[in-house]
Amino acid sequence: MNWMKELPQMGLKAKIAARALAQAQTAEKNDALLAMARSLRDGSEEIIKANRLDLEISKAAGLPDSLMDRLTLSSARIEAMVAGIEEVAALPDPIGETLKNWTNTAGLQISQVRVPLGVVGMIYEARPNVTGDAAALCVKSGNAVILRGGKEALYSNRAIAKVLTEAISGTSLPTESVQLLDTSEREATIALMSLRDLDVLIPRGGLGLKKSVAENARVPYIMTGMGNCHIFIDESADIEKAGRIAINAKCQRPGVCNAMETLLVHRDIAAALLPELLAKLHSLGVELRGDEQVLKLFPEAKLATTSDWSEEYLALVLAVKIVRGIDEAIAHIAEYSTGHSEAIVTENWTNARKFQKLVDASSVYVNASTRFTDGSEFGFGAEIGISTQKLHVRGPMGLEHLTSSKYIISGDGQIRS
Repeated sequence: MNWMKELPQMGLKAKIAARALAQAQTAEKNDALLAMARSLRDGSEEIIKANRLDLEISKAAGLPDSLMDRLTLSSARIEAMVAGIEEVAALPDPIGETLKNWTNTAGLQISQVRVPLGVVGMIYEARPNVTGDAAALCVKSGNAVILRGGKEALYSNRAIAKVLTEAISGTSLPTESVQLLDTSEREATIALMSLRDLDVLIPRGGLGLKKSVAENARVPYIMTGMGNCHIFIDESADIEKAGRIAINAKCQRPGVCNAMETLLVHRDIAAALLPELLAKLHSLGVELRGDEQVLKLFPEAKLATTSDWSEEYLALVLAVKIVRGIDEAIAHIAEYSTGHSEAIVTENWTNARKFQKLVDASSVYVNASTRFTDGSEFGFGAEIGISTQKLHVRGPMGLEHLTSSKYIISGDGQIRS
């Protein structure tokens, strides 16, 4: 692909497609989505074959296990992608929804209605399932999308995009509703960040990608992803409940952004809780890094450094700190959190409400694992990312979050005096 020549054309085609998508009927969009789901299922063998090539190249390059897990596709994971697209098709269409409706003092009838954003640029790293999720959400919300996956998933993304665009070409929607910037060159990613035809850029990846977007983007962007997530176990916590939650949040899938990276424990429950819990985590392969108090209770842990408190490990590594109480826990989270997902385990509902009120994150839990911060778990069908900023949206981003609004005003000859 000669991306320097083709990228401007992709932007122009996306603009034209976005105008058609904005006018498309719900049935047309749903027909396209269901065709995409069928095509994805039918093409699963070719997609897995392409994915194996990505895995071979990435393994030889020494890609970390956590990223290898994100990169890996199986029949079950493809079927989950299919189910996600079908769920999006079943969701209500947000476009055209009237948000407010009133008459002003001049007698003008004013309505605020939901409309698409336009053209979305989606940049993501070693997660080929994002190709299907992003395409489905953008089509249903009336947006055209230009996808730019990471070099680790080049062949997987190419295979997925091929079956999706072939499916769309057999429907009433423009084939260019979904386009893939099919190259491994870093300069192409930088160029996409500057493409003026984009209405919004959504980066989904690590610190390097986010830094590059901040330095190079020439269009509005929504930061998503990075999660230095904490769980604070309060002095009143149920020990069995706290253990289940902590193990799930760290071990169920450690290479994702909503996994726990730091465990904070009230000093009054530490001796009763930590030896057994840390032994269990250690037996599950978790490398533990704790403060001096933690090492006294569990000598097998390594002494944590200052950098451990801010690290997003995305691996079976956990930082553990004993704190004096909820105020110290909240202060620690305020200093080191990325604003993704935070949780407290407690039977004290005053502390629970205090934690939820004072902790500044997209999702704040009481007595539950941070692993639930996910578009499908929130009932959005799928997600295009988890926003850790406050404008224009925060948290898991589903259909409604890929829209804006405009005002529709009707009068009968009114002029302003």
